[in-house]
Amino acid sequence: AVQIVLLAGAADTPELKAETDDLIAALQGARDGVIVVSEMLPRESVRQVLSHALAFLCPSVYEPLGIVNLEAMACETAVVASAVGGIPEVVADGETGLLVPYSPGDTARFESELAARVNELVRDPGFARRLGEAGRVRAVARFDWASLASETVDLYRSLL
Repeated sequence: AVQIVLLAGAADTPELKAETDDLIAALQGARDGVIVVSEMLPRESVRQVLSHALAFLCPSVYEPLGIVNLEAMACETAVVASAVGGIPEVVADGETGLLVPYSPGDTARFESELAARVNELVRDPGFARRLGEAGRVRAVARFDWASLASETVDLYRSLL
């Protein structure tokens, strides 16, 4: 069976915490291998978890950029994420990860497609590994501080 590790900080509201706790309890009741880490981990611990994961799932419905996806990519972990906000700028669909369209009116389809994409990687670990390797290359080449600084300087120069 596939192990699921849920890494999350504290919920934003007591209502969200209660809902999340109920969903996690139901998942743990339905299957083995569900591990929950609800406290914030040190950076090195997060790096260890991501580096040993087959895939990283980011089911955000709103995400301006998605630093968490970059962190997973930097650890050579394939990303499955929602195609919202700035995520498609970070995750190249089919190249560094798999993107799933999100529609607020059809959350059941969104959930089903996320699961299908994760299962695709579980069935083909070689594909997951290739996505992860390409993700690391993209994260370092496009999103390291030197690259971002260079792009910013180029942008300012183009405006002069």
